[in-house]
Amino acid sequence: MRLNALIIGLLFTVSNSFATTAPVIINGAGATFPYPIYSKWFSDYHNLHKAAMINYQSIGSGGGIRQLLDQTVDFGASDAPMTDEQLSKAKSKVLHVPTVLGAVVLTFNLPELQNKTLKLTGPLIAKIFLGTITKWNDPALVAVNKGAPLPNKPILVVHRSDGSGTTAVFSDYLSKVDETWKNEVGAGPALKWKTGLGGKGNEGVTGLIKQTPGSIGYTELTYANTNKLSVATVVNKSGKEIIPSTDTVSKAAKGYLKDMPADFRISITNSPEKDAYPISSFTYLLVYENMGDKAKAKTLNAFMKWAITTGQKSASHLSYAPLPKELIKKIQLQIDKMQLK
Repeated sequence: MRLNALIIGLLFTVSNSFATTAPVIINGAGATFPYPIYSKWFSDYHNLHKAAMINYQSIGSGGGIRQLLDQTVDFGASDAPMTDEQLSKAKSKVLHVPTVLGAVVLTFNLPELQNKTLKLTGPLIAKIFLGTITKWNDPALVAVNKGAPLPNKPILVVHRSDGSGTTAVFSDYLSKVDETWKNEVGAGPALKWKTGLGGKGNEGVTGLIKQTPGSIGYTELTYANTNKLSVATVVNKSGKEIIPSTDTVSKAAKGYLKDMPADFRISITNSPEKDAYPISSFTYLLVYENMGDKAKAKTLNAFMKWAITTGQKSASHLSYAPLPKELIKKIQLQIDKMQLK
């Protein structure tokens, strides 16, 4: 009898062991902007917690929001906060969880400027993407880039073809600094472009720029660095010429810390901070407060808490800016709103 009891006890223990290590598969989709760091995070977290399997499709912020609302994924991801209209279509309350910060940069392929800086202002960027400035040696560009060998060549504009948080950030900035852009194009994830070629995802934009001399486009800093593309400096709100970097992006966030809303839905473009890079943004994971599946909710909750603390150590290595320390406790409180029981 004792032997049978021992065997039954062992079987029960083994059975419980398998039950506790059963994989929890979580599916997400959205922004291409944070894809490099999300890929690393999901892999690193799985190595620490074998049962946690997080799959992510880099399809653009618009697609991620759409799939979250359609409930075909467990979480979405976006560089731009959801609008009130989008939130009104959600099955239950959606939480915005900032994960890192990044820069939307102007990248260009101009052999004549190899190893030299291209300096841009907000109004100049707007005119290029409106199709008003069409040549690299346009007097307005020459005046700002004195002594630079700008050639008499056409400018080929490259932009996103898909619904994109990167586009939303870029166009939000231009709408703040140029009235013509604001009135004729506006801000949002999908725009009616006046000129240029479209590429899908940050990957598509960087690919087109890399293979097309004379081109200029916008992408996330890590994509520009990975593809070894030239990056322009941008004059900020204080009139300073700023190189996009993790440090200058962090300064952009600090300019808005006092005005940070409780739900973290905020634009930090054109920051008032003196040394801030002006086209900066948070990127967000979008999760339902009540996911329904409690095993998934607990796994995603634990992952996000790891990402905003331990995971931040990976940010600067991939050209993202870590979250300001002043915000991390507040973001943890946001994650704690998830219903886990």
